[in-house]
Amino acid sequence: MIRLDLGCGNTKKEGFTGVDILPLDSVDIRHDLNSFPYPFEENSIEEIWMDQVLEHMENPMKVLEEIYRISKNKAKVTIGVPYFRSFYAVIDPTHKNFFGVYWFNYFDPNHAFSSKYSYSPVKFNVKEIRFDREWNFRKFSFGFHKILVILANKKPYFYERRLSHLFPLNSLTFTLEIIK
Repeated sequence: MIRLDLGCGNTKKEGFTGVDILPLDSVDIRHDLNSFPYPFEENSIEEIWMDQVLEHMENPMKVLEEIYRISKNKAKVTIGVPYFRSFYAVIDPTHKNFFGVYWFNYFDPNHAFSSKYSYSPVKFNVKEIRFDREWNFRKFSFGFHKILVILANKKPYFYERRLSHLFPLNSLTFTLEIIK
């Protein structure tokens, strides 16, 4: 089973092969993710983890097309990005792309955006959208942020349309499934 952590940096996910352009100890394969094709065979990858990387890419749709090419049917793809309304999304001068909850719907055949706007032939099922995954909440803490995250995770589209401009959260994690 081949599992990739694309853009792993120093925080490679355990059990994954780390891919990054940087010459770090945790990097197993050095490759620039803005350079195509990636050094993997078609339909060879079973799972991809890409955390806080896609916002730095020159062409995120081309990256998704490459992820699609190298992944097997039904492969799990997890992509974490800063939420477009987040303070963290806009302070980093290396961020080139911004993401909201609807972004991956353009590639999900179960969503109207996919058939209405055919930007790419790749197809993903959006299995889950999760806000602020990396925030650790104590078991019995009930602060405003935790309540907002619970609401946003249960109703992500409602949160984005009605509340996100008033109470912005920090990050989004998309769990996708390749459809071939």
